[in-house]
Amino acid sequence: MSITTAPPKESFRLGMLVYDTRYRSITIQIVALIGFLILAGWLVNNTLHNLAVLGKPIDFSFLKDSAGYDINQRLIDYNSQSSHWRATVVGLINTLLVAFLGCITATIIGIIVGVLRLSNNWLVARLMTVYVETFRNVPVLLWIVFTMAILIETLPAPRDFRGDDSEASMVLFDSVALTNRGFYVPEPMFSRGLGDLPILADRSSPACAVPEGGGPVSDSCGLFQVSLDLLLILAVLGAGFYVSSLIRKRADRIQNQTGDRPTTWYLRLGVVVIPTVAVLVLLGFHLGRPELKGFNFQGGIYLRNSLIALWLALSLYTAAFIAEIVRAGILAISKGQSEAAAALGLRSNRIMSLVILPQALRVIIPPLISQYLNLTKNSSLAIAVGYMDLTGTLMGITLNQTGRELETVLMGMLVYLSISLCISAVMNLYNQRVKLVER
Repeated sequence: MSITTAPPKESFRLGMLVYDTRYRSITIQIVALIGFLILAGWLVNNTLHNLAVLGKPIDFSFLKDSAGYDINQRLIDYNSQSSHWRATVVGLINTLLVAFLGCITATIIGIIVGVLRLSNNWLVARLMTVYVETFRNVPVLLWIVFTMAILIETLPAPRDFRGDDSEASMVLFDSVALTNRGFYVPEPMFSRGLGDLPILADRSSPACAVPEGGGPVSDSCGLFQVSLDLLLILAVLGAGFYVSSLIRKRADRIQNQTGDRPTTWYLRLGVVVIPTVAVLVLLGFHLGRPELKGFNFQGGIYLRNSLIALWLALSLYTAAFIAEIVRAGILAISKGQSEAAAALGLRSNRIMSLVILPQALRVIIPPLISQYLNLTKNSSLAIAVGYMDLTGTLMGITLNQTGRELETVLMGMLVYLSISLCISAVMNLYNQRVKLVER
């Protein structure tokens, strides 16, 4: 009887890191990483040495100094005596506001245009083609300036709303004023509100100043003021949607067991609407309408024309690219899918919403992420129309006043990189949920 034994394992030798294919790729990657770190360290050290020679070492203490300039559009308290840090936060919030509004609007317009481009109506399809080709072949900066010019030249001035024989009038039951200075819309207010919750105390804020003679600082001392009323409303809405999803899942189980689906739309609508309306009534919800006083409107929410122009231009420009992405995603789905759905008796709109678009999302989502990132980065062109975003505050006026080019640019790059990575992460998570699962 013969006994076979396994050959002895070869002992490890340093030469195997180069000649053995099992280790060679790892060796190359480690050497490349070491070389990159050495090069990066040399660049950083050389930069720090040259800055020290020039008498400008890296220092972020300028963020505590008084900014000394005003910001025309802001969502948190700010004045010219606030710090550069607070001005940076205001600019960042303005950037996020434009990016958020632009992504939503561009997505809605892009989906509609992309679907209409495939319409059997020749006129509708050609009009959508003209829109797409016109907007995506003209630089976005020109669209921003052009939109701003239209708002300034075509809309009436506030003085045109004065008097019984005024040349202009408010819209939507005299609650919204569209002027060449901006839009004035009603402001949600609460007569029995819960107040605000200060977050991240900012000692540079005037509200954080200690009163003369001592005493506690103001309750509004904080970098952000979060409305407790808004938090309560969002909590009630979230609970309502959660209960609505439970009702839907119960209806799905009944349908799977019996074949009949119970009518649940009124229950799902009620658990969301009724508690929300009840909370609004208890808080004394009402709208504060803008009113013309003196030479301008007072009250309400003021949306500057620069914000509106930037929002519209970025949305329409990006929507042209999203429309092509949507069209490509729909065309990627086999025509047999729509034919099979039609054979089951589904209407065209139901086929599109239930059969085609859910499958097309796996093709649409990846390039859609790039368009969201492009819109966010294109918002840095806001300075062309005077909208004070992160580029206009931190990398604009703050840079010119302090002379800290490297610090401000590095901070700006880090912020835009962080925003882009967050958008990519969220969209990739959504892409994982909607992608087709293969066996």
